[in-house]
Amino acid sequence: MSKQKVWFITGSSKGMGLEITKAVLNNGDKVIATTRDSETLSEEVTNYKGNVLLLKLDITKEKDVDHAILKSIEKFGQIDVVVNNAGYNLLGNVEELSDAEFKETMNVNVFGLANIIRKVLPHLRRQKSGHIINTSSMMGYTSYPGNGSYSASKYAVIGISEALAQEVAPFGIKVTILAPGSFRTNFMNPSNLNVVKNKIDVYNLDKQVELFTGFDGKQLGDPKKLAEVLLKITKMSNPPLHLPLGSDSYNAILAIRDNEQKELEEWKNLSLSTDFQ
Repeated sequence: MSKQKVWFITGSSKGMGLEITKAVLNNGDKVIATTRDSETLSEEVTNYKGNVLLLKLDITKEKDVDHAILKSIEKFGQIDVVVNNAGYNLLGNVEELSDAEFKETMNVNVFGLANIIRKVLPHLRRQKSGHIINTSSMMGYTSYPGNGSYSASKYAVIGISEALAQEVAPFGIKVTILAPGSFRTNFMNPSNLNVVKNKIDVYNLDKQVELFTGFDGKQLGDPKKLAEVLLKITKMSNPPLHLPLGSDSYNAILAIRDNEQKELEEWKNLSLSTDFQ
């Protein structure tokens, strides 16, 4: 019989986080399910009380994260898989972003993720095992108008994760960067959108919002299938570092890399001209 794993999942009350949580529990594993809305989540997992610990958690508060990790270890004795899924999206062109709005995006998507990693790593190093799964996005590889703050945060997740993977490999800890494309969750639903307060007419943000929300309910990705992929990669001895999920993400990232290579070649002479001769 395979060993029962203990998962620590952020943003587990809805969307991909909820589907991952349910898939893990249905697989017979244990879950520390963290969210800002634990009441909604408790209704979804009432049949798994022995295998689930529900924690209300604001990942941007370092002391609260520390307490949550310690409480998890106290409950289950270990943590095997960490899924940094909690996220925040803000629509707004770069000039329209206030300092506070930009910082909120980075606080959740970057600093909150880093809080989880810092607090859980001493336990994973002690175990000499573990798998940290950080959720970036297709938009961590390419940017679109009106999504600059979100893309900036998701690019940062990739940078952190690439360094982290090299740092923790000697301790038997694995790292995977998820890059989901558009998945059929409430992410693009108008009721869940965060939009900058101070719009500048010439950018026509309302049109950008309309285009964004127009994909709601039409996204290509199935979050249940994403959850099944996570179960698969956590059983691998050598899981991928970069994992695009969805044909839209896979194809977009390939196109980006191709365009980057062409641009590098086009400007190669200028790039090499700065070396000492």
